[in-house]
Amino acid sequence: MSDDGSVEYFLNDIGQHGRNERTTDAYRRVLRDFERFVSEEYGKTPSEVDYRECMAYVHELRADKSESTVATYASYLNRFYTYLIRVGRHEENPMSLLIDEMEESIDSDPERRDISLREMRAFLADIDHPLHRAVITTLLKTGMRSGELCNLDLTDLHLDGDTADWSPRAALSGTPDTLYVSAEHTYGATSNGERRSASNKRRRNTTIPVDDELKRELRRWLAVRPDTDGSPEPLFVATADAWGQRVTPDMIHHIVESYTREFGWYRTGGSAAENVTPHYFRHFFTTHLRDSIGDRGIVKYLRGDVGDDIIDTYTHDWGNRVRETYLAHIYTLFPD
Repeated sequence: MSDDGSVEYFLNDIGQHGRNERTTDAYRRVLRDFERFVSEEYGKTPSEVDYRECMAYVHELRADKSESTVATYASYLNRFYTYLIRVGRHEENPMSLLIDEMEESIDSDPERRDISLREMRAFLADIDHPLHRAVITTLLKTGMRSGELCNLDLTDLHLDGDTADWSPRAALSGTPDTLYVSAEHTYGATSNGERRSASNKRRRNTTIPVDDELKRELRRWLAVRPDTDGSPEPLFVATADAWGQRVTPDMIHHIVESYTREFGWYRTGGSAAENVTPHYFRHFFTTHLRDSIGDRGIVKYLRGDVGDDIIDTYTHDWGNRVRETYLAHIYTLFPD
């Protein structure tokens, strides 16, 4: 097997920067399988492949794996190549175009568990922990990825009428009740003076309206949020192990799994089509809001899937249009 050491180098690095053993093992399985494939089929190492070889590997996976599993493998490869570019071992990411082509079909996977709004409300009714409730509500109300939620800083939040201990970023000036999701954060890279443990996979910076329900849950969390040292200050921090430290995707997965397992929506060995994970909430948001709004452009903007070219097809008053449309159609999760 051709081996240029790039896979082992990557695995060692993520192990040294806090990835748990389960996650590292998952990366190892996928990357070693990919390494075997490109060596046997093309006589190349992972550092030498291009888009066509990556596409061939994904095509082979689809022969005996579910689309959700294929999506997971693709996301691991995408992160691997993002890392190789950052450390100067690769010039471009051969997975980026494939990821773009796959994303919408992955998120609309018809095999996923079908959960009604009524069922989701019942699920949330028994969650009382301020952090857990705020995290899950944020995922459901915004459709953001768990890594994007982890990367949120206090300055990315502007709530109307609050006398806060922080100043919202300049991009939120004049837009109260808004969350800002940056397109800049990358796993392992330093942004805002902090090495990030997750990537934001957006094509552009996104401002997402905060409705009354999410505003209430965020205020409830902020009232008990542990103090933190240094800058930037994370919006969501741990309240158990790693007290006061920025939450990680693994923590978010554990929080969600603990509730979905108890509710009968998660079982060990269950497929992505069966288990409700943080990513399912993004699927729930997309499906319900798209059906309600009927405007795919606005939903894709909120998800971070589009660039300026889509926004340019709308009026110059795009920001107000998004806010008004969103607030008119976003579902309620905590009905009186």
